[in-house]
Amino acid sequence: MIGPNATIFFVRDVRFRRKWGTVAGMTTSRVLIAEDDPAIRELLVHHLTRDGFATIQASDGQSALRLAREGVDLVVLDIGMPGLDGLDVARTLRREGRSTPILLLTARADEVDRVVGLELGADDYVTKPFSPREVVSRVRAILRRVGVPYDPGPRVLRFGPLEIDEGARAARIDGLDVGLKPREFSLLLALAGNPGVVLSRNQLLERVWGFDFDGDERTVDVHIRRLRQKIEDRPELRTCVLTVHGFGYKFKQPA
Repeated sequence: MIGPNATIFFVRDVRFRRKWGTVAGMTTSRVLIAEDDPAIRELLVHHLTRDGFATIQASDGQSALRLAREGVDLVVLDIGMPGLDGLDVARTLRREGRSTPILLLTARADEVDRVVGLELGADDYVTKPFSPREVVSRVRAILRRVGVPYDPGPRVLRFGPLEIDEGARAARIDGLDVGLKPREFSLLLALAGNPGVVLSRNQLLERVWGFDFDGDERTVDVHIRRLRQKIEDRPELRTCVLTVHGFGYKFKQPA
């Protein structure tokens, strides 16, 4: 859940859309997440990428404006960013005639923010507390309304010689199946589907074993060890599954 005082606005805009292919055989919607709080930014990146969206990030208003001008399908835009705030970014984009959908995110509860957001063209807003899953659902809904299709289908992720085929439930190195067992594959997919994002052992247990699993967190460590034994034959893959001591694991893209 994201904190209790935030409001999200959706500013509808239908021009300057661009697709960015991130998985084999398809294109996915490209979402810019402009948020100066790294924890919120990574949380939204995590949930959007897990649902098949391609994400790019900005931590200040000037960077957000530059990246939005380059062309994205939707912008998640924090109002309270340093330098140039989110309302100024949205106002500039609208003044330039760009109709990219903008989702304004604010920790302010003032009515004036909601009014300004509506004046900028907002057609929906959500007040906190809300779950990131609701944000993802609303992103999908707003993209459908502006005519951007959302149909990610099974993913095929590629990192150097490593290929992770979600549809086939198989991992391959140089085209050869490495023989992962189901939970080993699910762990790899959870980590590689969110490169650079640290997932705790509890998060991995929930995703791979389910919420009702009552075993020990060390189960994750055992399966990670087996996973590493099967994918670390190639030197460039030996550090792709990293331990974050005292917390969990993350996937680092091979150099």
